[in-house]
Amino acid sequence: MTDFINDPHLRGFAASGCGRQDKQLNSYNYFSDIPGNDASCDLVEVQFKNTRKGYYRNENHLDLAKGDMVAVEASPGHDVGVVSLTGRLVPLQMKKTVLKQGSEIKRIYRKARAVDMEKYEAAKAREHETMIESRRIAAELGLDMKIGDVEYQGDGNKAIFYYIADARVDFRKLIKVLAETFHVRIEMKQIGARQEAGRIGGIGPCGRELCCATWMKNFVSVSTNAARVQDISPNPQKLAGQCAKLKCCLNYEVDTYVEAARRLPSKEIALETADATYYYFKADILSGMVTYSTDKRLAVNATTITAERAFDIIRLNKEGEKPLSLQPDSDAPAQHTTVDLVEQESLTRFDKSKKRKKKRRPAGEKREAKEQPRRRTDEQSAETRKNNGRTKPRREKREEPPTA
Repeated sequence: MTDFINDPHLRGFAASGCGRQDKQLNSYNYFSDIPGNDASCDLVEVQFKNTRKGYYRNENHLDLAKGDMVAVEASPGHDVGVVSLTGRLVPLQMKKTVLKQGSEIKRIYRKARAVDMEKYEAAKAREHETMIESRRIAAELGLDMKIGDVEYQGDGNKAIFYYIADARVDFRKLIKVLAETFHVRIEMKQIGARQEAGRIGGIGPCGRELCCATWMKNFVSVSTNAARVQDISPNPQKLAGQCAKLKCCLNYEVDTYVEAARRLPSKEIALETADATYYYFKADILSGMVTYSTDKRLAVNATTITAERAFDIIRLNKEGEKPLSLQPDSDAPAQHTTVDLVEQESLTRFDKSKKRKKKRRPAGEKREAKEQPRRRTDEQSAETRKNNGRTKPRREKREEPPTA
């Protein structure tokens, strides 16, 4: 039985279930500490470069654990990969993977030896140069395709070229040229933009690794209707992922939003009160709060009420009654909605204001502006001279009243 890590944060997770974390599409084997788990099923999941995985039979009953390098059967020769899952979880993983009908499950030869690892490392070192050269050859042949990645087999006898193309490509001549250039067996595999993003990997806007590079195997089509149901603004720059397609995470919560939207009143129904008519403005779907406005386009006298209160007013309107206000109690204060702090202040309020440069005047205007104050000073000096030459009249002394 596998020992547990003595760490209170892990709460009893077995260390053997974690395995190595340097591979994409990594999965945790939470049955690894159960006795007899490996003996319950002879199927083994083996992972190769990036997101390529395969399922093989352990007919030789090798003692395999997650993270072991093994040599598996290939056509032709053998390939080298790392064990990613063993035991009773492998058949569950195979159900999620779309396997071709009638495909034969190959077997595991042995654990990888030193000789196998040397050939494996030598083959991997050739992949980048092969990809650059194959792109040049495809461009010379005038093929409208992009070769995104190249993967050599463990023994170096075969190379898989992953390419992207919008239309059907006749690459028969390309295969002949590549086989003569690299002296290996060539296999071409067409992939989509989402699969290419998964093979390259990266960090999404959520701050985590891309879903297509960590756990997603099958890609479901994503439409703009998913964003519309969740009341997300149709901004192409925010809805598109690193693959330039709609984000796969738009489909994660669609069912929850659809179910919650059924409990909201229709957007077409207006609410009649004693003082005004209120129209549907917006709604918080998950919390069940609806905002109504007296204007169809602007937030005028906006009032937020619950969906139950809106249905009650609709029922009263059908009966010919009009409540005093949208709120359940006319004396109750209106429910305040959350306000975004970014909307209150300007985003550039902390930026330093640039000093405006004074516009340069033409040379003629500068001379006139300088001459005007000089003329004024000359006129003022002449007036002061005239005033100084004049004799000012003496002031008469006032007679003081006689004292008693």
